[in-house]
Amino acid sequence: MKITLIGCGAIGKLWLAGLTLQGHDTQGWLRVAQPDLFVDVNEPGGRTFRELIPCNNINHLQTSELVIVCLKAWQVSDALLPLLGNIPEKTPILLLHNGMGTIEELAPLRHPVLAGVTTHAAWQENNQVFHVAHGMTHIGAINSQAQAYYPIADILHEALPDVAWHNQILTTCWRKLIANCAINPLTVEHNCKNGELTYHTEQISRVIDEICHVMAAEGLHTDKTELTEYINGIIQNTANNYSSMLQDIRNNRRTEIDYITGFLIKQARAHGLNTPENDRLYHLVKNREQQYDDFRSNLHHPW
Repeated sequence: MKITLIGCGAIGKLWLAGLTLQGHDTQGWLRVAQPDLFVDVNEPGGRTFRELIPCNNINHLQTSELVIVCLKAWQVSDALLPLLGNIPEKTPILLLHNGMGTIEELAPLRHPVLAGVTTHAAWQENNQVFHVAHGMTHIGAINSQAQAYYPIADILHEALPDVAWHNQILTTCWRKLIANCAINPLTVEHNCKNGELTYHTEQISRVIDEICHVMAAEGLHTDKTELTEYINGIIQNTANNYSSMLQDIRNNRRTEIDYITGFLIKQARAHGLNTPENDRLYHLVKNREQQYDDFRSNLHHPW
């Protein structure tokens, strides 16, 4: 299968390595165009993948049978919209990122659009990717054109298991959003690993309460007890990890808060609901982003 992968961070490189090993005709697509990219992936069991992968070949893109987008949520529309004219209309586009709201920015699309969430854990240092924990990837159709593309789940499963197809992928995306809303901004506030959130259960409970009200207004089933157990399970299983949002703040990068807590707040307002705890956390993270923006500006423009 001819595949283009847009966004070659840690997770993107996991997919490039896995798909290439399965014999697919792969290429990466980088914001700053270059002819190839050295992909160096280290698996938990000690297996390594080290190959030069071609990049930014427009002819490859124009004949791709699948496009996978592995970018930060806030990067998706800026990267994808200019390329749509070079992607065949029957080629499915799979969006793999944290948060929600990018579909609305891209609509309406004539392409088959799929969304997915993944729990694979990987980090990158000096262009080396360390795949530290295997996870599960859930994908499904966002529009009617994509409903016939369920066999893609099996193709992806062979490359980077486990992959499951969902007929109601938006419910799955909401579930991941809940975990991100409850964990990511709180790790920024307390500047801590995920596991240390066990000391802040009352805050987590307030966040979940507000999310449940929004989900109910959206017509989605909620069970606070089950959701709390789900989030506590993630906190325990990732106890030694730093959330991606805290890593972004520490590395002076823009976070995905607008597509996580920001998306939740937007949906709440549409239903006339108040979300004071999520509002507070949203503004806290935005203020931290602004502090680093000001810091960088001062570096470039000393007084």
